[in-house]
Parts: sequence; structure tokens; C-alpha cells
Amino acid sequence: MIQTKKIQRKRILAAALSLLMLTGILGGCGTEGRPESSAAAGTTMQSEGSAAAGTTMQSEGSASAGTTMQSEGSASAAGTTMQSEGSASAGTTEQTADREAVTVRVGSLKGPTSLGLLCLMEKASGGETIDNYNFQMAVGADELLPLMVKGDLDIALVPANVAAALYRKTDGGVAVIDINTLGVLYVVTGTADVTSIADLKGKTVYLTGKGTTPEASLRYLLEVYGLAEEDVALEFKSEATEVAAVLAENPDAVGLLPQPFVTAACMQNENLKIVLDINEEWIRAQGGTEENSGMVTGVTVVRKAFLEEHPEAVPAFLEEHAASAEAVNADPAAGAVLAVKAGIVAKEPIAQKAIPQCNITCITGEEMKAALSGYLEVLYDFNAELTGGAVPGEDFYYIP
Repeated sequence: MIQTKKIQRKRILAAALSLLMLTGILGGCGTEGRPESSAAAGTTMQSEGSAAAGTTMQSEGSASAGTTMQSEGSASAAGTTMQSEGSASAGTTEQTADREAVTVRVGSLKGPTSLGLLCLMEKASGGETIDNYNFQMAVGADELLPLMVKGDLDIALVPANVAAALYRKTDGGVAVIDINTLGVLYVVTGTADVTSIADLKGKTVYLTGKGTTPEASLRYLLEVYGLAEEDVALEFKSEATEVAAVLAENPDAVGLLPQPFVTAACMQNENLKIVLDINEEWIRAQGGTEENSGMVTGVTVVRKAFLEEHPEAVPAFLEEHAASAEAVNADPAAGAVLAVKAGIVAKEPIAQKAIPQCNITCITGEEMKAALSGYLEVLYDFNAELTGGAVPGEDFYYIP
């Protein structure tokens, strides 16, 4: 009798797994048409009541762009902690096809670098990922760096030059695993007469990201086009929405903004327009049009200690990150829903229009190394401090 019951249980389990694999194939990363209990093939099905190891990701009531996204009552030191609702709780063991799942702590910025993670966040919240993910979103890179240094984050999506500085600060303790965003910076104004970098002479440019990609790229271009540091005043704001507010109040003001905030500002103020694409200006300054001569806005880094301890978790993340970025690019409407839900953009029409212009990507391996190393060498030659005082060594690049 006991043997018969065991056989019956095995048959029931086999049938359930077959159904699970089918629903996993049919389910998508978007907000529509995904079975609530579906899980990705290779992961075990989690019970509906499994608790997250932190707070759950805020749903439709999340804060709009310009505010720090809140979890259900507690904000983390680096912005917001978004714990996958379907993830196994701390201390539990979730089994994949050939290894135990691990918890991966991921930090990103509230902007274009996080857009490529949206589908991954959504899948993680439903327990459909290979590993368990704990996401934190911050307004500035300065919030994420201490967490990486202390080991409180395992993976972080940061500006390219900040990754190089972090490599030096940790004595080579981090490696870059992908490029997540290419050129996303634009010069925006209402009535100012600006058609070239040279036209910025004598003007004040409002921007965010002091010490990161926006400042580094603009200062480099100013010098290339013959402008001295004192020729253009740079006034920094803490958030892109503050820059947009200045542009709304003063039509003659000039701002440097990344997507999706460019689209948001222009849709909310019909008098604003894009006058310069910084990525195009960068390519022109390099004298070429090839892909590796363009800007690299954001990259993804991993702590080497985590990589050594969980060598299979990083390739799994890269696979899921690439799929997430591809899904957002392929369906901006679904991505827009998730962008609003995550508090990155205030309204879906803005996000939907902005996503195709955000250059969301997931470039890895030798292609990543060629593009990023070229970009960092330009910044280092211009001002060594922008890359932490040196160009990272070969071990900075994770080549699977």
C-alpha cells in the first residue's frame, strides 16, 4: 500500500511538473497574460504563501518619478528594497535543476540603467527566476558604492566611469559583467540658441550626476570643441526632475538630461526641445561612426568575492538580464507599465515613448570589453580622476 501511494505521488508530481513547464513557456515578463503561479523551467514551484526575505515591491501606488520609491513602509539606505514576492524566505533552500538557488542582492539607479531590469524584477516577484533576487534602487551612485564596498550588495548597475573608480577603490575587488546602457544624454532647452557644443559658451548648463558620466562626457566634449572650463557654468541638481523644473520656469535655460527624463520633460512642457544628442557629439569627436566609438553610459559590476563563491549565479543573472532588456525593448508598452510600477517614470505614455530612445542593452564578453575600454581610455586621457586615477586592468573584464 505504501509503495502504491509513492507511485501515485510520483505520477501526480510528474503531471504537475509537465503543466508547470508548459505554463512557464506560455508566461511572459509583462503584466498581462502571465499565470500567477507560473515558474521558469528549472526552478521549483513555490507556494503562494512563501514570504520574502525583506519587503515586497510596491505595486501600483508607487511614487512617481522625482521621488524615492518606497516599499511597504520602510526605505533602505540605498533607496528602496524590492524583494521578490515569490522568492524563498531567508533560510529556505530552493533547488534548481542542478544547483541550489542563491539570493542575489542587486542595486541600480532610478533611471535608464534600471529599465533593462524591469522584466527580471517582475519575473523575480513571481518566483520565476533561477535565483532569488533582492533589488534596491537609488537616486545616486554615491548611495550604491558604499554598499558594494561593504559587501552589502552583490551586483550593481552604475555609470561606466564609476565602475572603474570602484575597481580601484576596492583594489580590483569588482569586475564588470555587461554594458546595460549606451548613450542616453541630450541637451534640452526652450528658447536658447544652441545647435552645437560651441554654442554652450557663456551659458549655464543644469545637470545631475556630479563626478559621473554626464559631467565627464560633457567636460570632455567642451574641451574637444575648444571651450575652457570657465566658459560654461555647470550647475548640479540632485535629481533629473529638478533640472526639468528649472527648464519649465526659465525657457532660456539649458539642461543636460538622460532618457527617460528627456521625454518626460518635453511631453510636460511643449516648449522644450532636444537640441543636441551627446552620443552623436561623442562619436563625431572620436572621428568615427563605429559602435565602439560611442558612449557607454551604464555598466553592471559584480563583487569578485560573490563571483568566486557563486560562479554559476553570474551567468544565470546575465542570461536573465539579457532576456529582460530584450523584452523591454520589444514591448515598450508592457515595459512602460512596469516602469511606472517601479516608480522610475510617472506616467505610462511617457515611459512608452522614452524606452525606444534609452539604448537599453546587455553587451557582454569581448564586445563589452572593446566598447568599455575604449570609452574609459578617452576619459582617463582627458582627466585621470574620472576613472579613479587609472585605467582598470584586464581582470576588470569578466569574459565568460
